[in-house]
Amino acid sequence: MQDKVEERSLVNVLNRLQKDGYKQDFKVSEEGRLCSMDGKDSFGPEQVRIVDHYRFEGESNPDDMSILYAVETATGLKGTISNSYGPYADENVDTFLKQVEDMGKNLDKKDK
Repeated sequence: MQDKVEERSLVNVLNRLQKDGYKQDFKVSEEGRLCSMDGKDSFGPEQVRIVDHYRFEGESNPDDMSILYAVETATGLKGTISNSYGPYADENVDTFLKQVEDMGKNLDKKDK
């Protein structure tokens, strides 16, 4: 992954990740599984690895913070999932990603 300092906007990061093959948009279902937006694919935390993450802060309001995760599934599907911080955060997303981290499948810190 490239130097995150140069990537100030969510759009720039998403564009670069898409070029790197992270084309799928994910969400977390009410059942606590990572799902593709079309609903065709579904994964438990043991089937997901966090490859990288990016934090963003709003220019006018510090409460306007979000995080974008680049993830890869056991089937090789690569994509992104985002969440807000604070009162706007999606608890399902937080819970799912915490489970992934607790399994030791969190951020791959190796330089590529």
